Amino acid sequence: MSDTILNITLKKGGAPAERPQHSGVELLPKHLFKGPESMPFLAPRGVFLHQNRLFVSDTGRNRVFIWNQFPDTEFREPDVVLGQGDAEAVGRNAGGSVDASSLQYPSGIWSDGLKLIVADAWNHRVLIWHTMPTRHGQAADVVIGQRDFNSNQPNALKVGADPGDRTLFWPYGVFSDGQRLWIADTGNRRILYYDTLPTENFAPAQAVIGKPDFSTRDYENEDPIWPYSVKIGPDGSMAVADTQYYRILIWRDWRTAFRQKADVVVGQADLNGNGQNQYGLHPMPNTLSWCYDACFFQNELLVADTGNSRVLRFDPLPGQSNAAAGALIGKPDFFTGSENAETVFGTEKNLYWPFSICADQGRLAVADTGNHRIVLYQL
Repeated sequence: MSDTILNITLKKGGAPAERPQHSGVELLPKHLFKGPESMPFLAPRGVFLHQNRLFVSDTGRNRVFIWNQFPDTEFREPDVVLGQGDAEAVGRNAGGSVDASSLQYPSGIWSDGLKLIVADAWNHRVLIWHTMPTRHGQAADVVIGQRDFNSNQPNALKVGADPGDRTLFWPYGVFSDGQRLWIADTGNRRILYYDTLPTENFAPAQAVIGKPDFSTRDYENEDPIWPYSVKIGPDGSMAVADTQYYRILIWRDWRTAFRQKADVVVGQADLNGNGQNQYGLHPMPNTLSWCYDACFFQNELLVADTGNSRVLRFDPLPGQSNAAAGALIGKPDFFTGSENAETVFGTEKNLYWPFSICADQGRLAVADTGNHRIVLYQL
């Protein structure tokens, strides 16, 4: 299949020009994957690639899958199922009480091929396996956000409880560089930072991004409002998908995020903007709608523009706010969104509400959530 990506003519300074006539060929997927044939994906919200391994949070069925070799067929049984006893079980917390081997609405994933970290969002915790799981239903080694594996209340207490340096409330995103850990503590509207991967339960974070301290719940427009994912780039840049304000926040150096606001905003004109597609009726090359993820690839930024059912590609990484994307995946042009009649239903070429993306070794995996599948592209 063709791997050509559409480009768009831009005005000087990166502002979108009037709608040009496109003559390029839409990027087509290299492979469509729907999980185990016995019980396929249901709204997968997390995907991660590490070399030839594929990890998927099959969120709607409360399970995480591991394939040790990337599948080359439409269906394939997983090598390992976490959160359930097998690939056909689907209950929240495996149909029982929360424990070290159960999951409830898993989302973000990170792995280096040796360790595995999963955001177990509706159990208000993050689970760590310090060695790669090899058997179905394998228990996690460490829990973050809860005192023990049998607890799952918001902020380790109840709904409405104040946060602390050890607590979580709807954590949807995780990222590590193999030594440090960042958690998108979405319900508490903040990013927690751990300077080493925790080896004990209920470990405290060392710093917080987006709040002046660990107990503050109020927020300002310039802070992450609904941080769904956090990613660190190869050059030390940090990208936070701030979903409710339809933007990606970028710090050129993640170390500065503890003391200053984001350097660059993608999707809005500045840190005070919060309009869906900047209040436009249709998307543009510089607008976003319900963006749930972003990832780095070399010197580029890829954005899961979920509400517009597309992935945007910024090359190079934007150096100023309100930058326009140079290419896209999932739509025939920059001005077609999810609500257009010809794209409401999923097709082989179209994406439908992609929640998660991961780039590795020249490949891009997209959790095409609304189409209940994983789509692989060649970058």
